[in-house]
Amino acid sequence: MAGNSQRKGAIRKSGKGNPTAGSGGRVRRGLEGKGPTPKAKDRPYHQAYKAAKRAEKKAQASRPRRKSTDAEWIAGRNPVVDALREGVPVNAIYVAEGAERDARLREAFALASDKGISLLEVSKLELDRHTGGAVHQGLAARIPAYEYAHPDDLLDRAAEMGEQPLIVVLDSVTDPRNLGAAVRSAAAFGAHGVVIPERRAAGMTASAWKTSAGAAARIPVAQTVNLTRQLKAYQDAGCMVVGLAADGEVELPALDLATGPLVIVVGSEGDGLSRLVAETCDLLVSIPMANSVESLNAGVACSVALYSVARARD
Repeated sequence: MAGNSQRKGAIRKSGKGNPTAGSGGRVRRGLEGKGPTPKAKDRPYHQAYKAAKRAEKKAQASRPRRKSTDAEWIAGRNPVVDALREGVPVNAIYVAEGAERDARLREAFALASDKGISLLEVSKLELDRHTGGAVHQGLAARIPAYEYAHPDDLLDRAAEMGEQPLIVVLDSVTDPRNLGAAVRSAAAFGAHGVVIPERRAAGMTASAWKTSAGAAARIPVAQTVNLTRQLKAYQDAGCMVVGLAADGEVELPALDLATGPLVIVVGSEGDGLSRLVAETCDLLVSIPMANSVESLNAGVACSVALYSVARARD
């Protein structure tokens, strides 16, 4: 019947004039569109999304790792024995024909045998050629090219261990013994790795391996082309970057950032932090000393800083 407001679909106006029945009115919002459908790769339960995540993990696992250019040589009886004792990776031991068998040579043979390292007897001329004319005393060891980690691997390592990142960065440290000492301290005090510049800095040579006392086999060392850019990348990842400097704004014991994600930057032996690196740091920290004239070399300064951070974290 015309005008019958009780029929299905009829609209009855309330006193305020708002429709209360039918397909419009207060239910109109429910009929509005919810925007474009997300792409398959953006939907967490879609196969395309899962495939993209697998590809991302695979890309992270295949980050390029740099290797030092050539195998290196350790020449001399004492250096070779020390390297074997300290766990330096050795591919082979070379002994000159007719070399005098003394206690050091016998120990080198015994250590090589225990570790399954090949023993090769060569002529003195060939050993001279391999070692570049160094004083080898009839004994030399060949160590493989070092495989550097990617700087981002150090953050991943901290995440896998469920810890706040603690990373050591060396700014143009040129003495391999200081590098080795820093690597050893980083391993001892719970750091997740060491970063060094690719150019104008010491690399993981035989000398660095030896000074690290084998720690280089337990903690990654990464190389970066641009140190300043890498520090900014660590900052973007949520790390605080502090540099060690004699004129630091805060003394090391008063540093209240130790328990969070932290990057410690150690300057070179002579010049300390470079200008750009110092400007990039969030904070400059000094190590208090009884005599202001005294200074610490890079390896010792790194050890002191890491010890202080380790105590704060404990």
